[in-house]
Amino acid sequence: MPFYKKILGRLWAIWGLVLFATTLLIFVWPITFTFLIKEPYGVRTFKALSKWWMTFFLYGIGCPMRVTGREHYDASKRYVVTANHQSLMDVPLLTPFFPGPNKTIAKRSMARIPLFGWIYARGSVLVDRGSDASRKRSYDAMKRVLLKEQLNMAVYPEGTRNRTGQPLKAFYDGAFRLAMDCRKDIIPVVILHTEKALPPAVPFFLWPTALEMHLLPAISSDGKTLGQLKEEVRSAMWDYIERNR
Repeated sequence: MPFYKKILGRLWAIWGLVLFATTLLIFVWPITFTFLIKEPYGVRTFKALSKWWMTFFLYGIGCPMRVTGREHYDASKRYVVTANHQSLMDVPLLTPFFPGPNKTIAKRSMARIPLFGWIYARGSVLVDRGSDASRKRSYDAMKRVLLKEQLNMAVYPEGTRNRTGQPLKAFYDGAFRLAMDCRKDIIPVVILHTEKALPPAVPFFLWPTALEMHLLPAISSDGKTLGQLKEEVRSAMWDYIERNR
């Protein structure tokens, strides 16, 4: 990366941090009241507020979001959503910009961040990956999201950010076992260019970049083994990323 870009990217990161903190202080108050609203209406309200917030913030830092493939989402159904994970920029995008109401599996440690952690937890099922008991509780919570709360459940099947240079890392089984146990279809989601806006390997750097979220056609879990379902979803996402990145 050229030296001038490193300097400009760090200056832009300061602006991004200031704008994020300022808008956070504005939106945290209405979002707090969504805790008092019965589900699924609380999450629906949270999603709408988050989308307004993130749309304003992303335009402010020169990273507008474009969503395609909405026709693949059937609002009468609930899905397991599988998304690729390239950057921390992915974290605040999936819940507000996916067309339907949803919760996302998320690291419990992030919920400890003052104020932001409160908002982060509002739209998430939290998990401590180092604890077997926590993983079991989070799996049960994801089933409740799909079957009782009537929300979509979003998962990053790679587990952590992809730093390999390949379109995807290997997938864990959880999202696919969840879809099979709950008899839900999977909607693969591909998020593009977040690794250019907020590169995982460059500390405190932000670069104006147009972001994209693509919904791919739903994939049924019926009549498939866990391995078959995982491979079908991964192949669909891998091929799409290869064609479009």
